[in-house]
Amino acid sequence: MRPVLILAFLFLSIVQAFAQNPVAIVRYEYMQVTTIESLVGAGLGRSRMITTGQDGKIQEIPLENFFSVGGINFENIRNNDQAITNKINELSNQGWELTQTSTGAVADQGRSIFITRYLFRKPKQ
Repeated sequence: MRPVLILAFLFLSIVQAFAQNPVAIVRYEYMQVTTIESLVGAGLGRSRMITTGQDGKIQEIPLENFFSVGGINFENIRNNDQAITNKINELSNQGWELTQTSTGAVADQGRSIFITRYLFRKPKQ
């Protein structure tokens, strides 16, 4: 009886192994968008959104500085948010999926930047 059970188990194991559909491996290509927003007073800093395309060319879009002569400028922040959202939507419409964001800040005696990196991916064709 025991050898019959062992043979039945082996047979079912082999059948099960061949019955499963193979899982397709999805390969991705990646793109990174970086925003650098200046926190330098009086509007003297430089803020940018930088995208490196698949061809290696860099697209640089000016962003507005967080501060103007009068202090923090909420309209500039709103405009930057809109520009970043537009870029994310544009890439999403092209089939790119936002998979990760990472942020950081650097401060040095009144000269500061806030940096965000957006990592996108889409399946390779």
